[in-house]
Amino acid sequence: MLENPLLVILGPTASGKTNLAVRLAVALHAEIISADSRQVFRGMDIGTGKDLGAYEFNGRVVPYHLIDIKEAGEKYNVNEFKEDFYRVFGDLTNRDILPILCGGTGMYIHSVLQNQPFTAVPVDEELRNALGVLTKEELRLRLRQYPLASVSHADLSSHKRMIRAIEIAEYLLCHELVAEERPVINPFVVGLTSDVALRREKVIRRLEARFDEGLIPEVKMLLDCGVSKEMLEFYGLEYKFISAYLFGEMSISELKERLSIAICQFAKRQMTFFRKMEKDGVEINWYDASQDADDLTAVITDSFNRHMRGVD
Repeated sequence: MLENPLLVILGPTASGKTNLAVRLAVALHAEIISADSRQVFRGMDIGTGKDLGAYEFNGRVVPYHLIDIKEAGEKYNVNEFKEDFYRVFGDLTNRDILPILCGGTGMYIHSVLQNQPFTAVPVDEELRNALGVLTKEELRLRLRQYPLASVSHADLSSHKRMIRAIEIAEYLLCHELVAEERPVINPFVVGLTSDVALRREKVIRRLEARFDEGLIPEVKMLLDCGVSKEMLEFYGLEYKFISAYLFGEMSISELKERLSIAICQFAKRQMTFFRKMEKDGVEINWYDASQDADDLTAVITDSFNRHMRGVD
């Protein structure tokens, strides 16, 4: 059997990751480590889709980790996630419990699977503010000014990621990164995919359900508790658009239409990032999310067990 096993469940939003992870956790006597950059925050339940009731299946409550560990209004980054992940991973492994890493924040998952060193580079808010006014083309020109070794990792797909690449390059001009010793993980990575039209239908249906569950009052409560509109925009699409609605910047019908479109676009960007992970050497075993849940659980359980035995 391979040492330090890790089962990873990834996929775009509304692909059914949590439900599958819970079924697999019951089948494999595992516990779940969340890889969701927003579910770490307390009081942000509906908008982040925590659905904690989903962690019970067939009479068993599956333990979960890295959910509700920060206060709303605080920040959380990939370096903090790595530290928290390895702490939980070490604890579960020492107790002979299989960890299942489940989520849609590709950068978090990638940082573990590739053990990327640059996640330790601290945030420079002053630099970010200065770079924030630049266009994508201006950021690309800025990146060319640094040594190739400092920017070869750069992701040019978004304004935000180019700013992070420059932040790393600036840090490396004056600092040397010391490699941290981490356990060598043996992952089996499962990716969930589905037809684009079906995914869009699920996104719209789930969004309507969240509105019915009290999504707008949740955002209003966060604003009333002192979380700024700017911070809510940082927390993601639901909080960004609903806070704009609450400030009178759009109607309820415009909110629902624009938000559903934005979430579908986000799901597409997630898939693009997962494909990038594959290009970086991460082997992802893709499965159709629309399959029967019992059949999918059985197939993945068998594939994972074969992987652990070293059987192709």
